[in-house]
Amino acid sequence: MSKARGPAAARIANTAQPLIEVRGLDKTFYDAGREIRVLRGLDLSVQAGEEIAIVGESGTGKSTLLHIIGSLEAPTAGKVFFEGEDLFALDQKSLAEFRNLKLGFVFQFHYLLADFTALENVMMPELISRMPDDQAARIATEMLQLVGLGDKLSRRPAELSGGEQQRVAVARAVVLRPKLLLADEPTGNLDPRTADEIHELFHRLNRELGITLVIATHNERLMRSVGRALRLQEGKLFDEPNA
Repeated sequence: MSKARGPAAARIANTAQPLIEVRGLDKTFYDAGREIRVLRGLDLSVQAGEEIAIVGESGTGKSTLLHIIGSLEAPTAGKVFFEGEDLFALDQKSLAEFRNLKLGFVFQFHYLLADFTALENVMMPELISRMPDDQAARIATEMLQLVGLGDKLSRRPAELSGGEQQRVAVARAVVLRPKLLLADEPTGNLDPRTADEIHELFHRLNRELGITLVIATHNERLMRSVGRALRLQEGKLFDEPNA
């Protein structure tokens, strides 16, 4: 792989307000009295509609960065802005609304509810947002059709393959048409062919729904297929050439 080049604070010439802007992000953990500084004054700017891959060795803080951008974890220092709004200045109710309405999150493990069907799993964010049942079912059905599972609506997770389960998780994450989808090693447990299918699904969501993607991954093929790849190294982000 090519060596990372210069700091990647804000490479894009677009003068529009970024969808995401991270400034001076620090994150420190403590283990048995030992200080572990994972993120060190990290900066990042993401425009609406971008597809970005975050790459780096295990333990460098990729998951931590995504969790902070998604407001699932607070930084030690620094700020995260979404559409110009300081996320960590919001109260808990506003943060919960942000996560449910504007953010989708896909993890390495699908975390589907085993006793519920694919359709019911995808409906969950809609029901949490108090959408009427019939409307929620209609939109969830459309989303499952979009991800290629229109014929698996009544299947439970145990009746689906690993790739199908991840497709349900993706459909659940984007059923409310969030502006941002964060994905943390979303194909780490899948075989190469199935992983490629999930990668193409992400690209399709970006093209057809306009969802901005930030994906933490070790997958070289995915890294080369997105518009911008950044390497997390020594607590900061650097441009990573795709070629």
